[in-house]
Amino acid sequence: LEEVLIATLIAVATVLIFLAVTHRFAIGAAADLVGYARAHEMEGLAAVAKTTFKSINALKMTWAQEACIYLFVWMAKFGAAYGVRTGIHVGVDILAERLTGSKRKLITTIAMSGGVLFTAILTWIGTDFVLHVRHGGQTSPDLEMKMWIISVDPMPSIISMPLASRQALRIASGSASPADTERLSD
Repeated sequence: LEEVLIATLIAVATVLIFLAVTHRFAIGAAADLVGYARAHEMEGLAAVAKTTFKSINALKMTWAQEACIYLFVWMAKFGAAYGVRTGIHVGVDILAERLTGSKRKLITTIAMSGGVLFTAILTWIGTDFVLHVRHGGQTSPDLEMKMWIISVDPMPSIISMPLASRQALRIASGSASPADTERLSD
């Protein structure tokens, strides 16, 4: 799920940035052509260039930058959830690596439980934030959308928490070893 979401967000952001930059350069080129035509007294070319400028300028792309910012924020958040699921997230396991047997299992279970608690707190705070934003009625300045719709704060934590919880329970019950924490989706 996360791979498809991240790839889609990257594709949409890339196309959007390309269109916004092309739009900006097209406006500049049309304006330059108007100036050139007027300087060289080419009234026909000036009229066509002015019409082209007005047509391109009528396409408002001011929202593209804000949209790309949100797309990249979403990519980072869903990338973090993907990292938890695949085991590529940042982890400090130097203590667990030096221990063996039941001590390693205990330390790994405590660490995994801390991760579950952390994602639960992020889910709670993110949900509370989104609900407050929804209640406040805030809208984004350029996209003119309700901010609670754009915000994905609790979503990656909601995705990560069951995976991390399941793995912590598997390690605590003995059905998985602490070395199995690398990939949670197995």
